[in-house]
Amino acid sequence: MRTFPALVMGVVVLMTASTTASADPPDPLADFTAQPVKWAPCGGKLTELECATLTAPLDYARPAGDRINLTISRKKATAPDRRRGVLLTNPGGPGGSGLGLPQFLAKTELVQAYDVIGFDPRGVGGSTMMNCRTAPAIAAPDSRPADSEFGKWAAEARESEEACQHSSGGIRQYVSTMNTARDMDVIRGVLGEAKINYLGYSYGTYLGAVYGTMFPSRLDRSVLDSSVHPEWIWREQFRQQAVAYRRDVDAWATWVGERNQKFGLGRSQAEVLAEVEKVAAKLYATPVEGHTRSSFDGAVGVGSRYRPLWSELADIVVQLRSGEKPANAQGAQAAQLLAQSGLEELRSGVFDTVTCEADWPTDLDIYYEDMRTFRERYPYGYGVIRAAPMTCTFRSFSPPEPPVRLVRDGYPVGIVVQAEGDTQTQYAGGPAMAARLGHNLITVVDEGKHGLYGGNACVDAKVNRYLLSGALPGSSSECRGDPRPNVPKDGEGAATGPAPALSVEHIQEYLDGRGLSAQP
Repeated sequence: MRTFPALVMGVVVLMTASTTASADPPDPLADFTAQPVKWAPCGGKLTELECATLTAPLDYARPAGDRINLTISRKKATAPDRRRGVLLTNPGGPGGSGLGLPQFLAKTELVQAYDVIGFDPRGVGGSTMMNCRTAPAIAAPDSRPADSEFGKWAAEARESEEACQHSSGGIRQYVSTMNTARDMDVIRGVLGEAKINYLGYSYGTYLGAVYGTMFPSRLDRSVLDSSVHPEWIWREQFRQQAVAYRRDVDAWATWVGERNQKFGLGRSQAEVLAEVEKVAAKLYATPVEGHTRSSFDGAVGVGSRYRPLWSELADIVVQLRSGEKPANAQGAQAAQLLAQSGLEELRSGVFDTVTCEADWPTDLDIYYEDMRTFRERYPYGYGVIRAAPMTCTFRSFSPPEPPVRLVRDGYPVGIVVQAEGDTQTQYAGGPAMAARLGHNLITVVDEGKHGLYGGNACVDAKVNRYLLSGALPGSSSECRGDPRPNVPKDGEGAATGPAPALSVEHIQEYLDGRGLSAQP
């Protein structure tokens, strides 16, 4: 008897030609969506949450085959009479653990009306974990590497890819955004919900958009916070991070140039950047307290991103320019703190697998040409790393399916939130995602944070109103970010309060609370 494929919940099954139009095919995921949930305290630091472990297919094309574990967490609605369902959440990555996100969101109004659900995506943490061995470092993290070093960067990426492939077992090709979206729908079914609501940060915005594309009838309200660009999956997403860092540095340099009486670094953006380059050259020749040109470039990028740290960054440049060793030591300590923050933003979890689900160029000359441009134009915030070969350049597995083209067809208008100075998901991603899906856009003006909801009062109010009552903000609205330092422009008189001075403690405090997710 002839057979032909049909798509059921994103799973290919075989139907016979004799199947009548009125007969429903058997649900290949019935065993998974009907499994009981055994909630228990999560333990550890997740003191406010319950956790449970479910099973899901490793390969949704063969749901009767191998299985994986999915660990989920829950913060139950505190006002049952107002409950309107579940809010599934994801913090980004790819590869970020989401078990603790409901505890973070417990401080918001959402927990009154929603059971807030977190989960570790496949390959992560409490779910079936994909372990990748770490390859030995070959290339130094230089912000301006010589051409002769490019081959080392490529060799290190190749070694990392081989190490991951050799140690990831049989699950790597099934760790993808689309399979994680299918896992989300299993979670929905297990929880007995006809639809989910969704809040995703960073990479989680793309995951939410993929879920809505694949399961439009099962998504209600959705918020995409710090969105990836729907056309930049994935290499261009990282290249654009370097562009965003440079825009923040240019904005900072303009601000400093308008305050030459305070900082003495020049009267224009160009003059300030010239002084920055003089310090970089000095540190290249003679590092200060272990602080190098590369770490200085990293510090300038990260410090420029966060507006409340602009005065401290200017003081770092001034002190590293000076010949006074005590001041240099303090400036170097503050700069190292910012530089390390920038390095920590580069990798996480299953990052080197999910970002390979789209094809990358395999011609190394393409990367080397970009690296030459980026080390000159975008040295700040380790911009050259965003252009260098990565593991996906040498991808050693074949994804079983191509990425989906994002559409919104069958679920309500949602919200996209985007900060103008975000470097991890460049601002253009927000308007592009909003346009692609027909969502409403909230722009956070003059802000570099990544992940806004839960830390910006204006954003919180708009998102709460939407998720709790369904009332959308304007099609394009604005909120303000954290304020710049209280330093008047030249000729504008004294500040209303004391002018900020370099404070390592303030930098540490701000970075500790800067946002939810570092990864795209």
